[in-house]
Amino acid sequence: MERRKFVALGSASLCMMPLIGFSAFKPSKNSMALVKPSWLIDLIKINDTYVKGSPASKISDPTNKYFGVYKNGYGIPNASNTAWFINVASAALSSEESVYYQSQDQLKEILDALNGLLKLQHADGTIDLVDTNFHSTPDTSFMVKRLVQSYNLLQQSKTKGVEKVLPVFETFLKRAGEGLITGGIHTPNHRWVVSAALTKLYELWPDKRYLNRVNQWLAEHIDLDPDGQYTEKSTGGYSAVIDRVLITVAKGLHKPELYEPVRKNLKMMRYYMHPNGEVVTEASNRQDKGQIGTMDSYYYACRYLALLDNDGELASICRMVEKKSPNSLMGSLNYLLEDPTQWKELPASKPLPTSYVKSFPYSGVVRIRRGNWDTTLLSNNPGWLTFHKGNAILQGMRIASSFFGKGQFQSEKIEQVGNTWVLNKKLEGPYFQPFEPQFISPDGDLGKMPKSNRKQSNVQYLETTITIAEENNGMSIQIEMNGTENVPVTLELIFRQGGNFSGVEPAPNKSNAYVLKEKKGTYTVGADTIEFGPGALPHTWLQLRGALPAMDSPTVYLTGYTPFKHTIKLS
Repeated sequence: MERRKFVALGSASLCMMPLIGFSAFKPSKNSMALVKPSWLIDLIKINDTYVKGSPASKISDPTNKYFGVYKNGYGIPNASNTAWFINVASAALSSEESVYYQSQDQLKEILDALNGLLKLQHADGTIDLVDTNFHSTPDTSFMVKRLVQSYNLLQQSKTKGVEKVLPVFETFLKRAGEGLITGGIHTPNHRWVVSAALTKLYELWPDKRYLNRVNQWLAEHIDLDPDGQYTEKSTGGYSAVIDRVLITVAKGLHKPELYEPVRKNLKMMRYYMHPNGEVVTEASNRQDKGQIGTMDSYYYACRYLALLDNDGELASICRMVEKKSPNSLMGSLNYLLEDPTQWKELPASKPLPTSYVKSFPYSGVVRIRRGNWDTTLLSNNPGWLTFHKGNAILQGMRIASSFFGKGQFQSEKIEQVGNTWVLNKKLEGPYFQPFEPQFISPDGDLGKMPKSNRKQSNVQYLETTITIAEENNGMSIQIEMNGTENVPVTLELIFRQGGNFSGVEPAPNKSNAYVLKEKKGTYTVGADTIEFGPGALPHTWLQLRGALPAMDSPTVYLTGYTPFKHTIKLS
């Protein structure tokens, strides 16, 4: 997931080609034999539509101090949109198939944008991400690693007058490089994005300070756990970013050992794919948590390693993305234009795994898939189970009690017991006695009398155990809650929008909510149907005190009291 308008996707260099920068690239007999494939030409034509629509967001008044800068959707002049225009225009200018090929008008527009970008650049070389980050090294690096591609494309285009534009481009990039040499980061993935941007600069201008800074970040080691996952666990966002930028560093700085974490991450991702091509995001530590994610953003890494390793499974993922979301390949255009060796045909496809039980303990995830359905079990997550059946999706199962306002269930771990998976949580609800004399402050200031000094009494207990097993082409979920009696309990089955229910009734006084009293309910999206049940509804208190608020999704509720024992089946 990029912070830019581009969806950073696919390029792939051949493993046997020399590891050289674009500026040093000389077409060989072999590379000249590589003709642009039709799908690449299609991307160039689509790119032309972006170039055509760009003037609407340009500040075109020459008296405006931000002349040449491009505005975002809120009318704010910013570097991100300006750099985006430079990228799409440079791709067009350098492509013979584009209507803007070697266009003098577009070259002038690029020069205006570059001059505008210089106005937005701070003295330390950084730019602002006006959404949130100012004087931002990380956001400068996201921008620089793509702008170097555009610099290369412009240089290669041999457009008349380009020699007057490149020095302005160089000024921005080298100033940015100064910021990247010294600037800091916010999140783990930023280290590798900064390293990739410095690598691209080093390929153009081999300043040892660029290399030294990359090695300083790399000395921290790649943060990959034994599951094959990075620290942020951001399967719908930053894991794909890290894969891409590690490839950039590996290729640009002759560090093939950096391909290995990418291989391991992509190996894991093969088991994070739902039957409809989406990916598990519920374990993420970033903003993509629980959002719809796909393999689109992994295209570059998959394509690159498919060619490098002759990996047919990764080739299958590439072809899946090409078929399901061809427009997402626009993000790969500059990668592909910069390196013609990436036009090579992918290896033959091999089937991806579709029937398995896989545990990822470092991520707190268990994945079970059988053909057209799959389930995900999650620790440290109130939505501890999902169930996908084609396009019919139960995106979360949650259970809570009104136990002292802290009864929202989540388990610290998932334990395998034979052929079952067990989640468990124990709660205590104490009361507190008067302070003993030695703990009483003479002025009665409670701030001086910590609650921990009070003795506890009348302690109440509640233990929840959920036992999950594969059964009858689906899952069986047994829930037991024991301890203090007569505690209200509510179970939520949270579905994704877009389907139709049967066997359920609208919930009283609550929108987009349903209750299940009968033995079975169904949720249907197109040709896909999830069956669930049996139901239970001894009370209708759906939003318990201390429970998480309802999600904005069609939700089916079951209720009960402790001691609570209920088995619900999904198929």
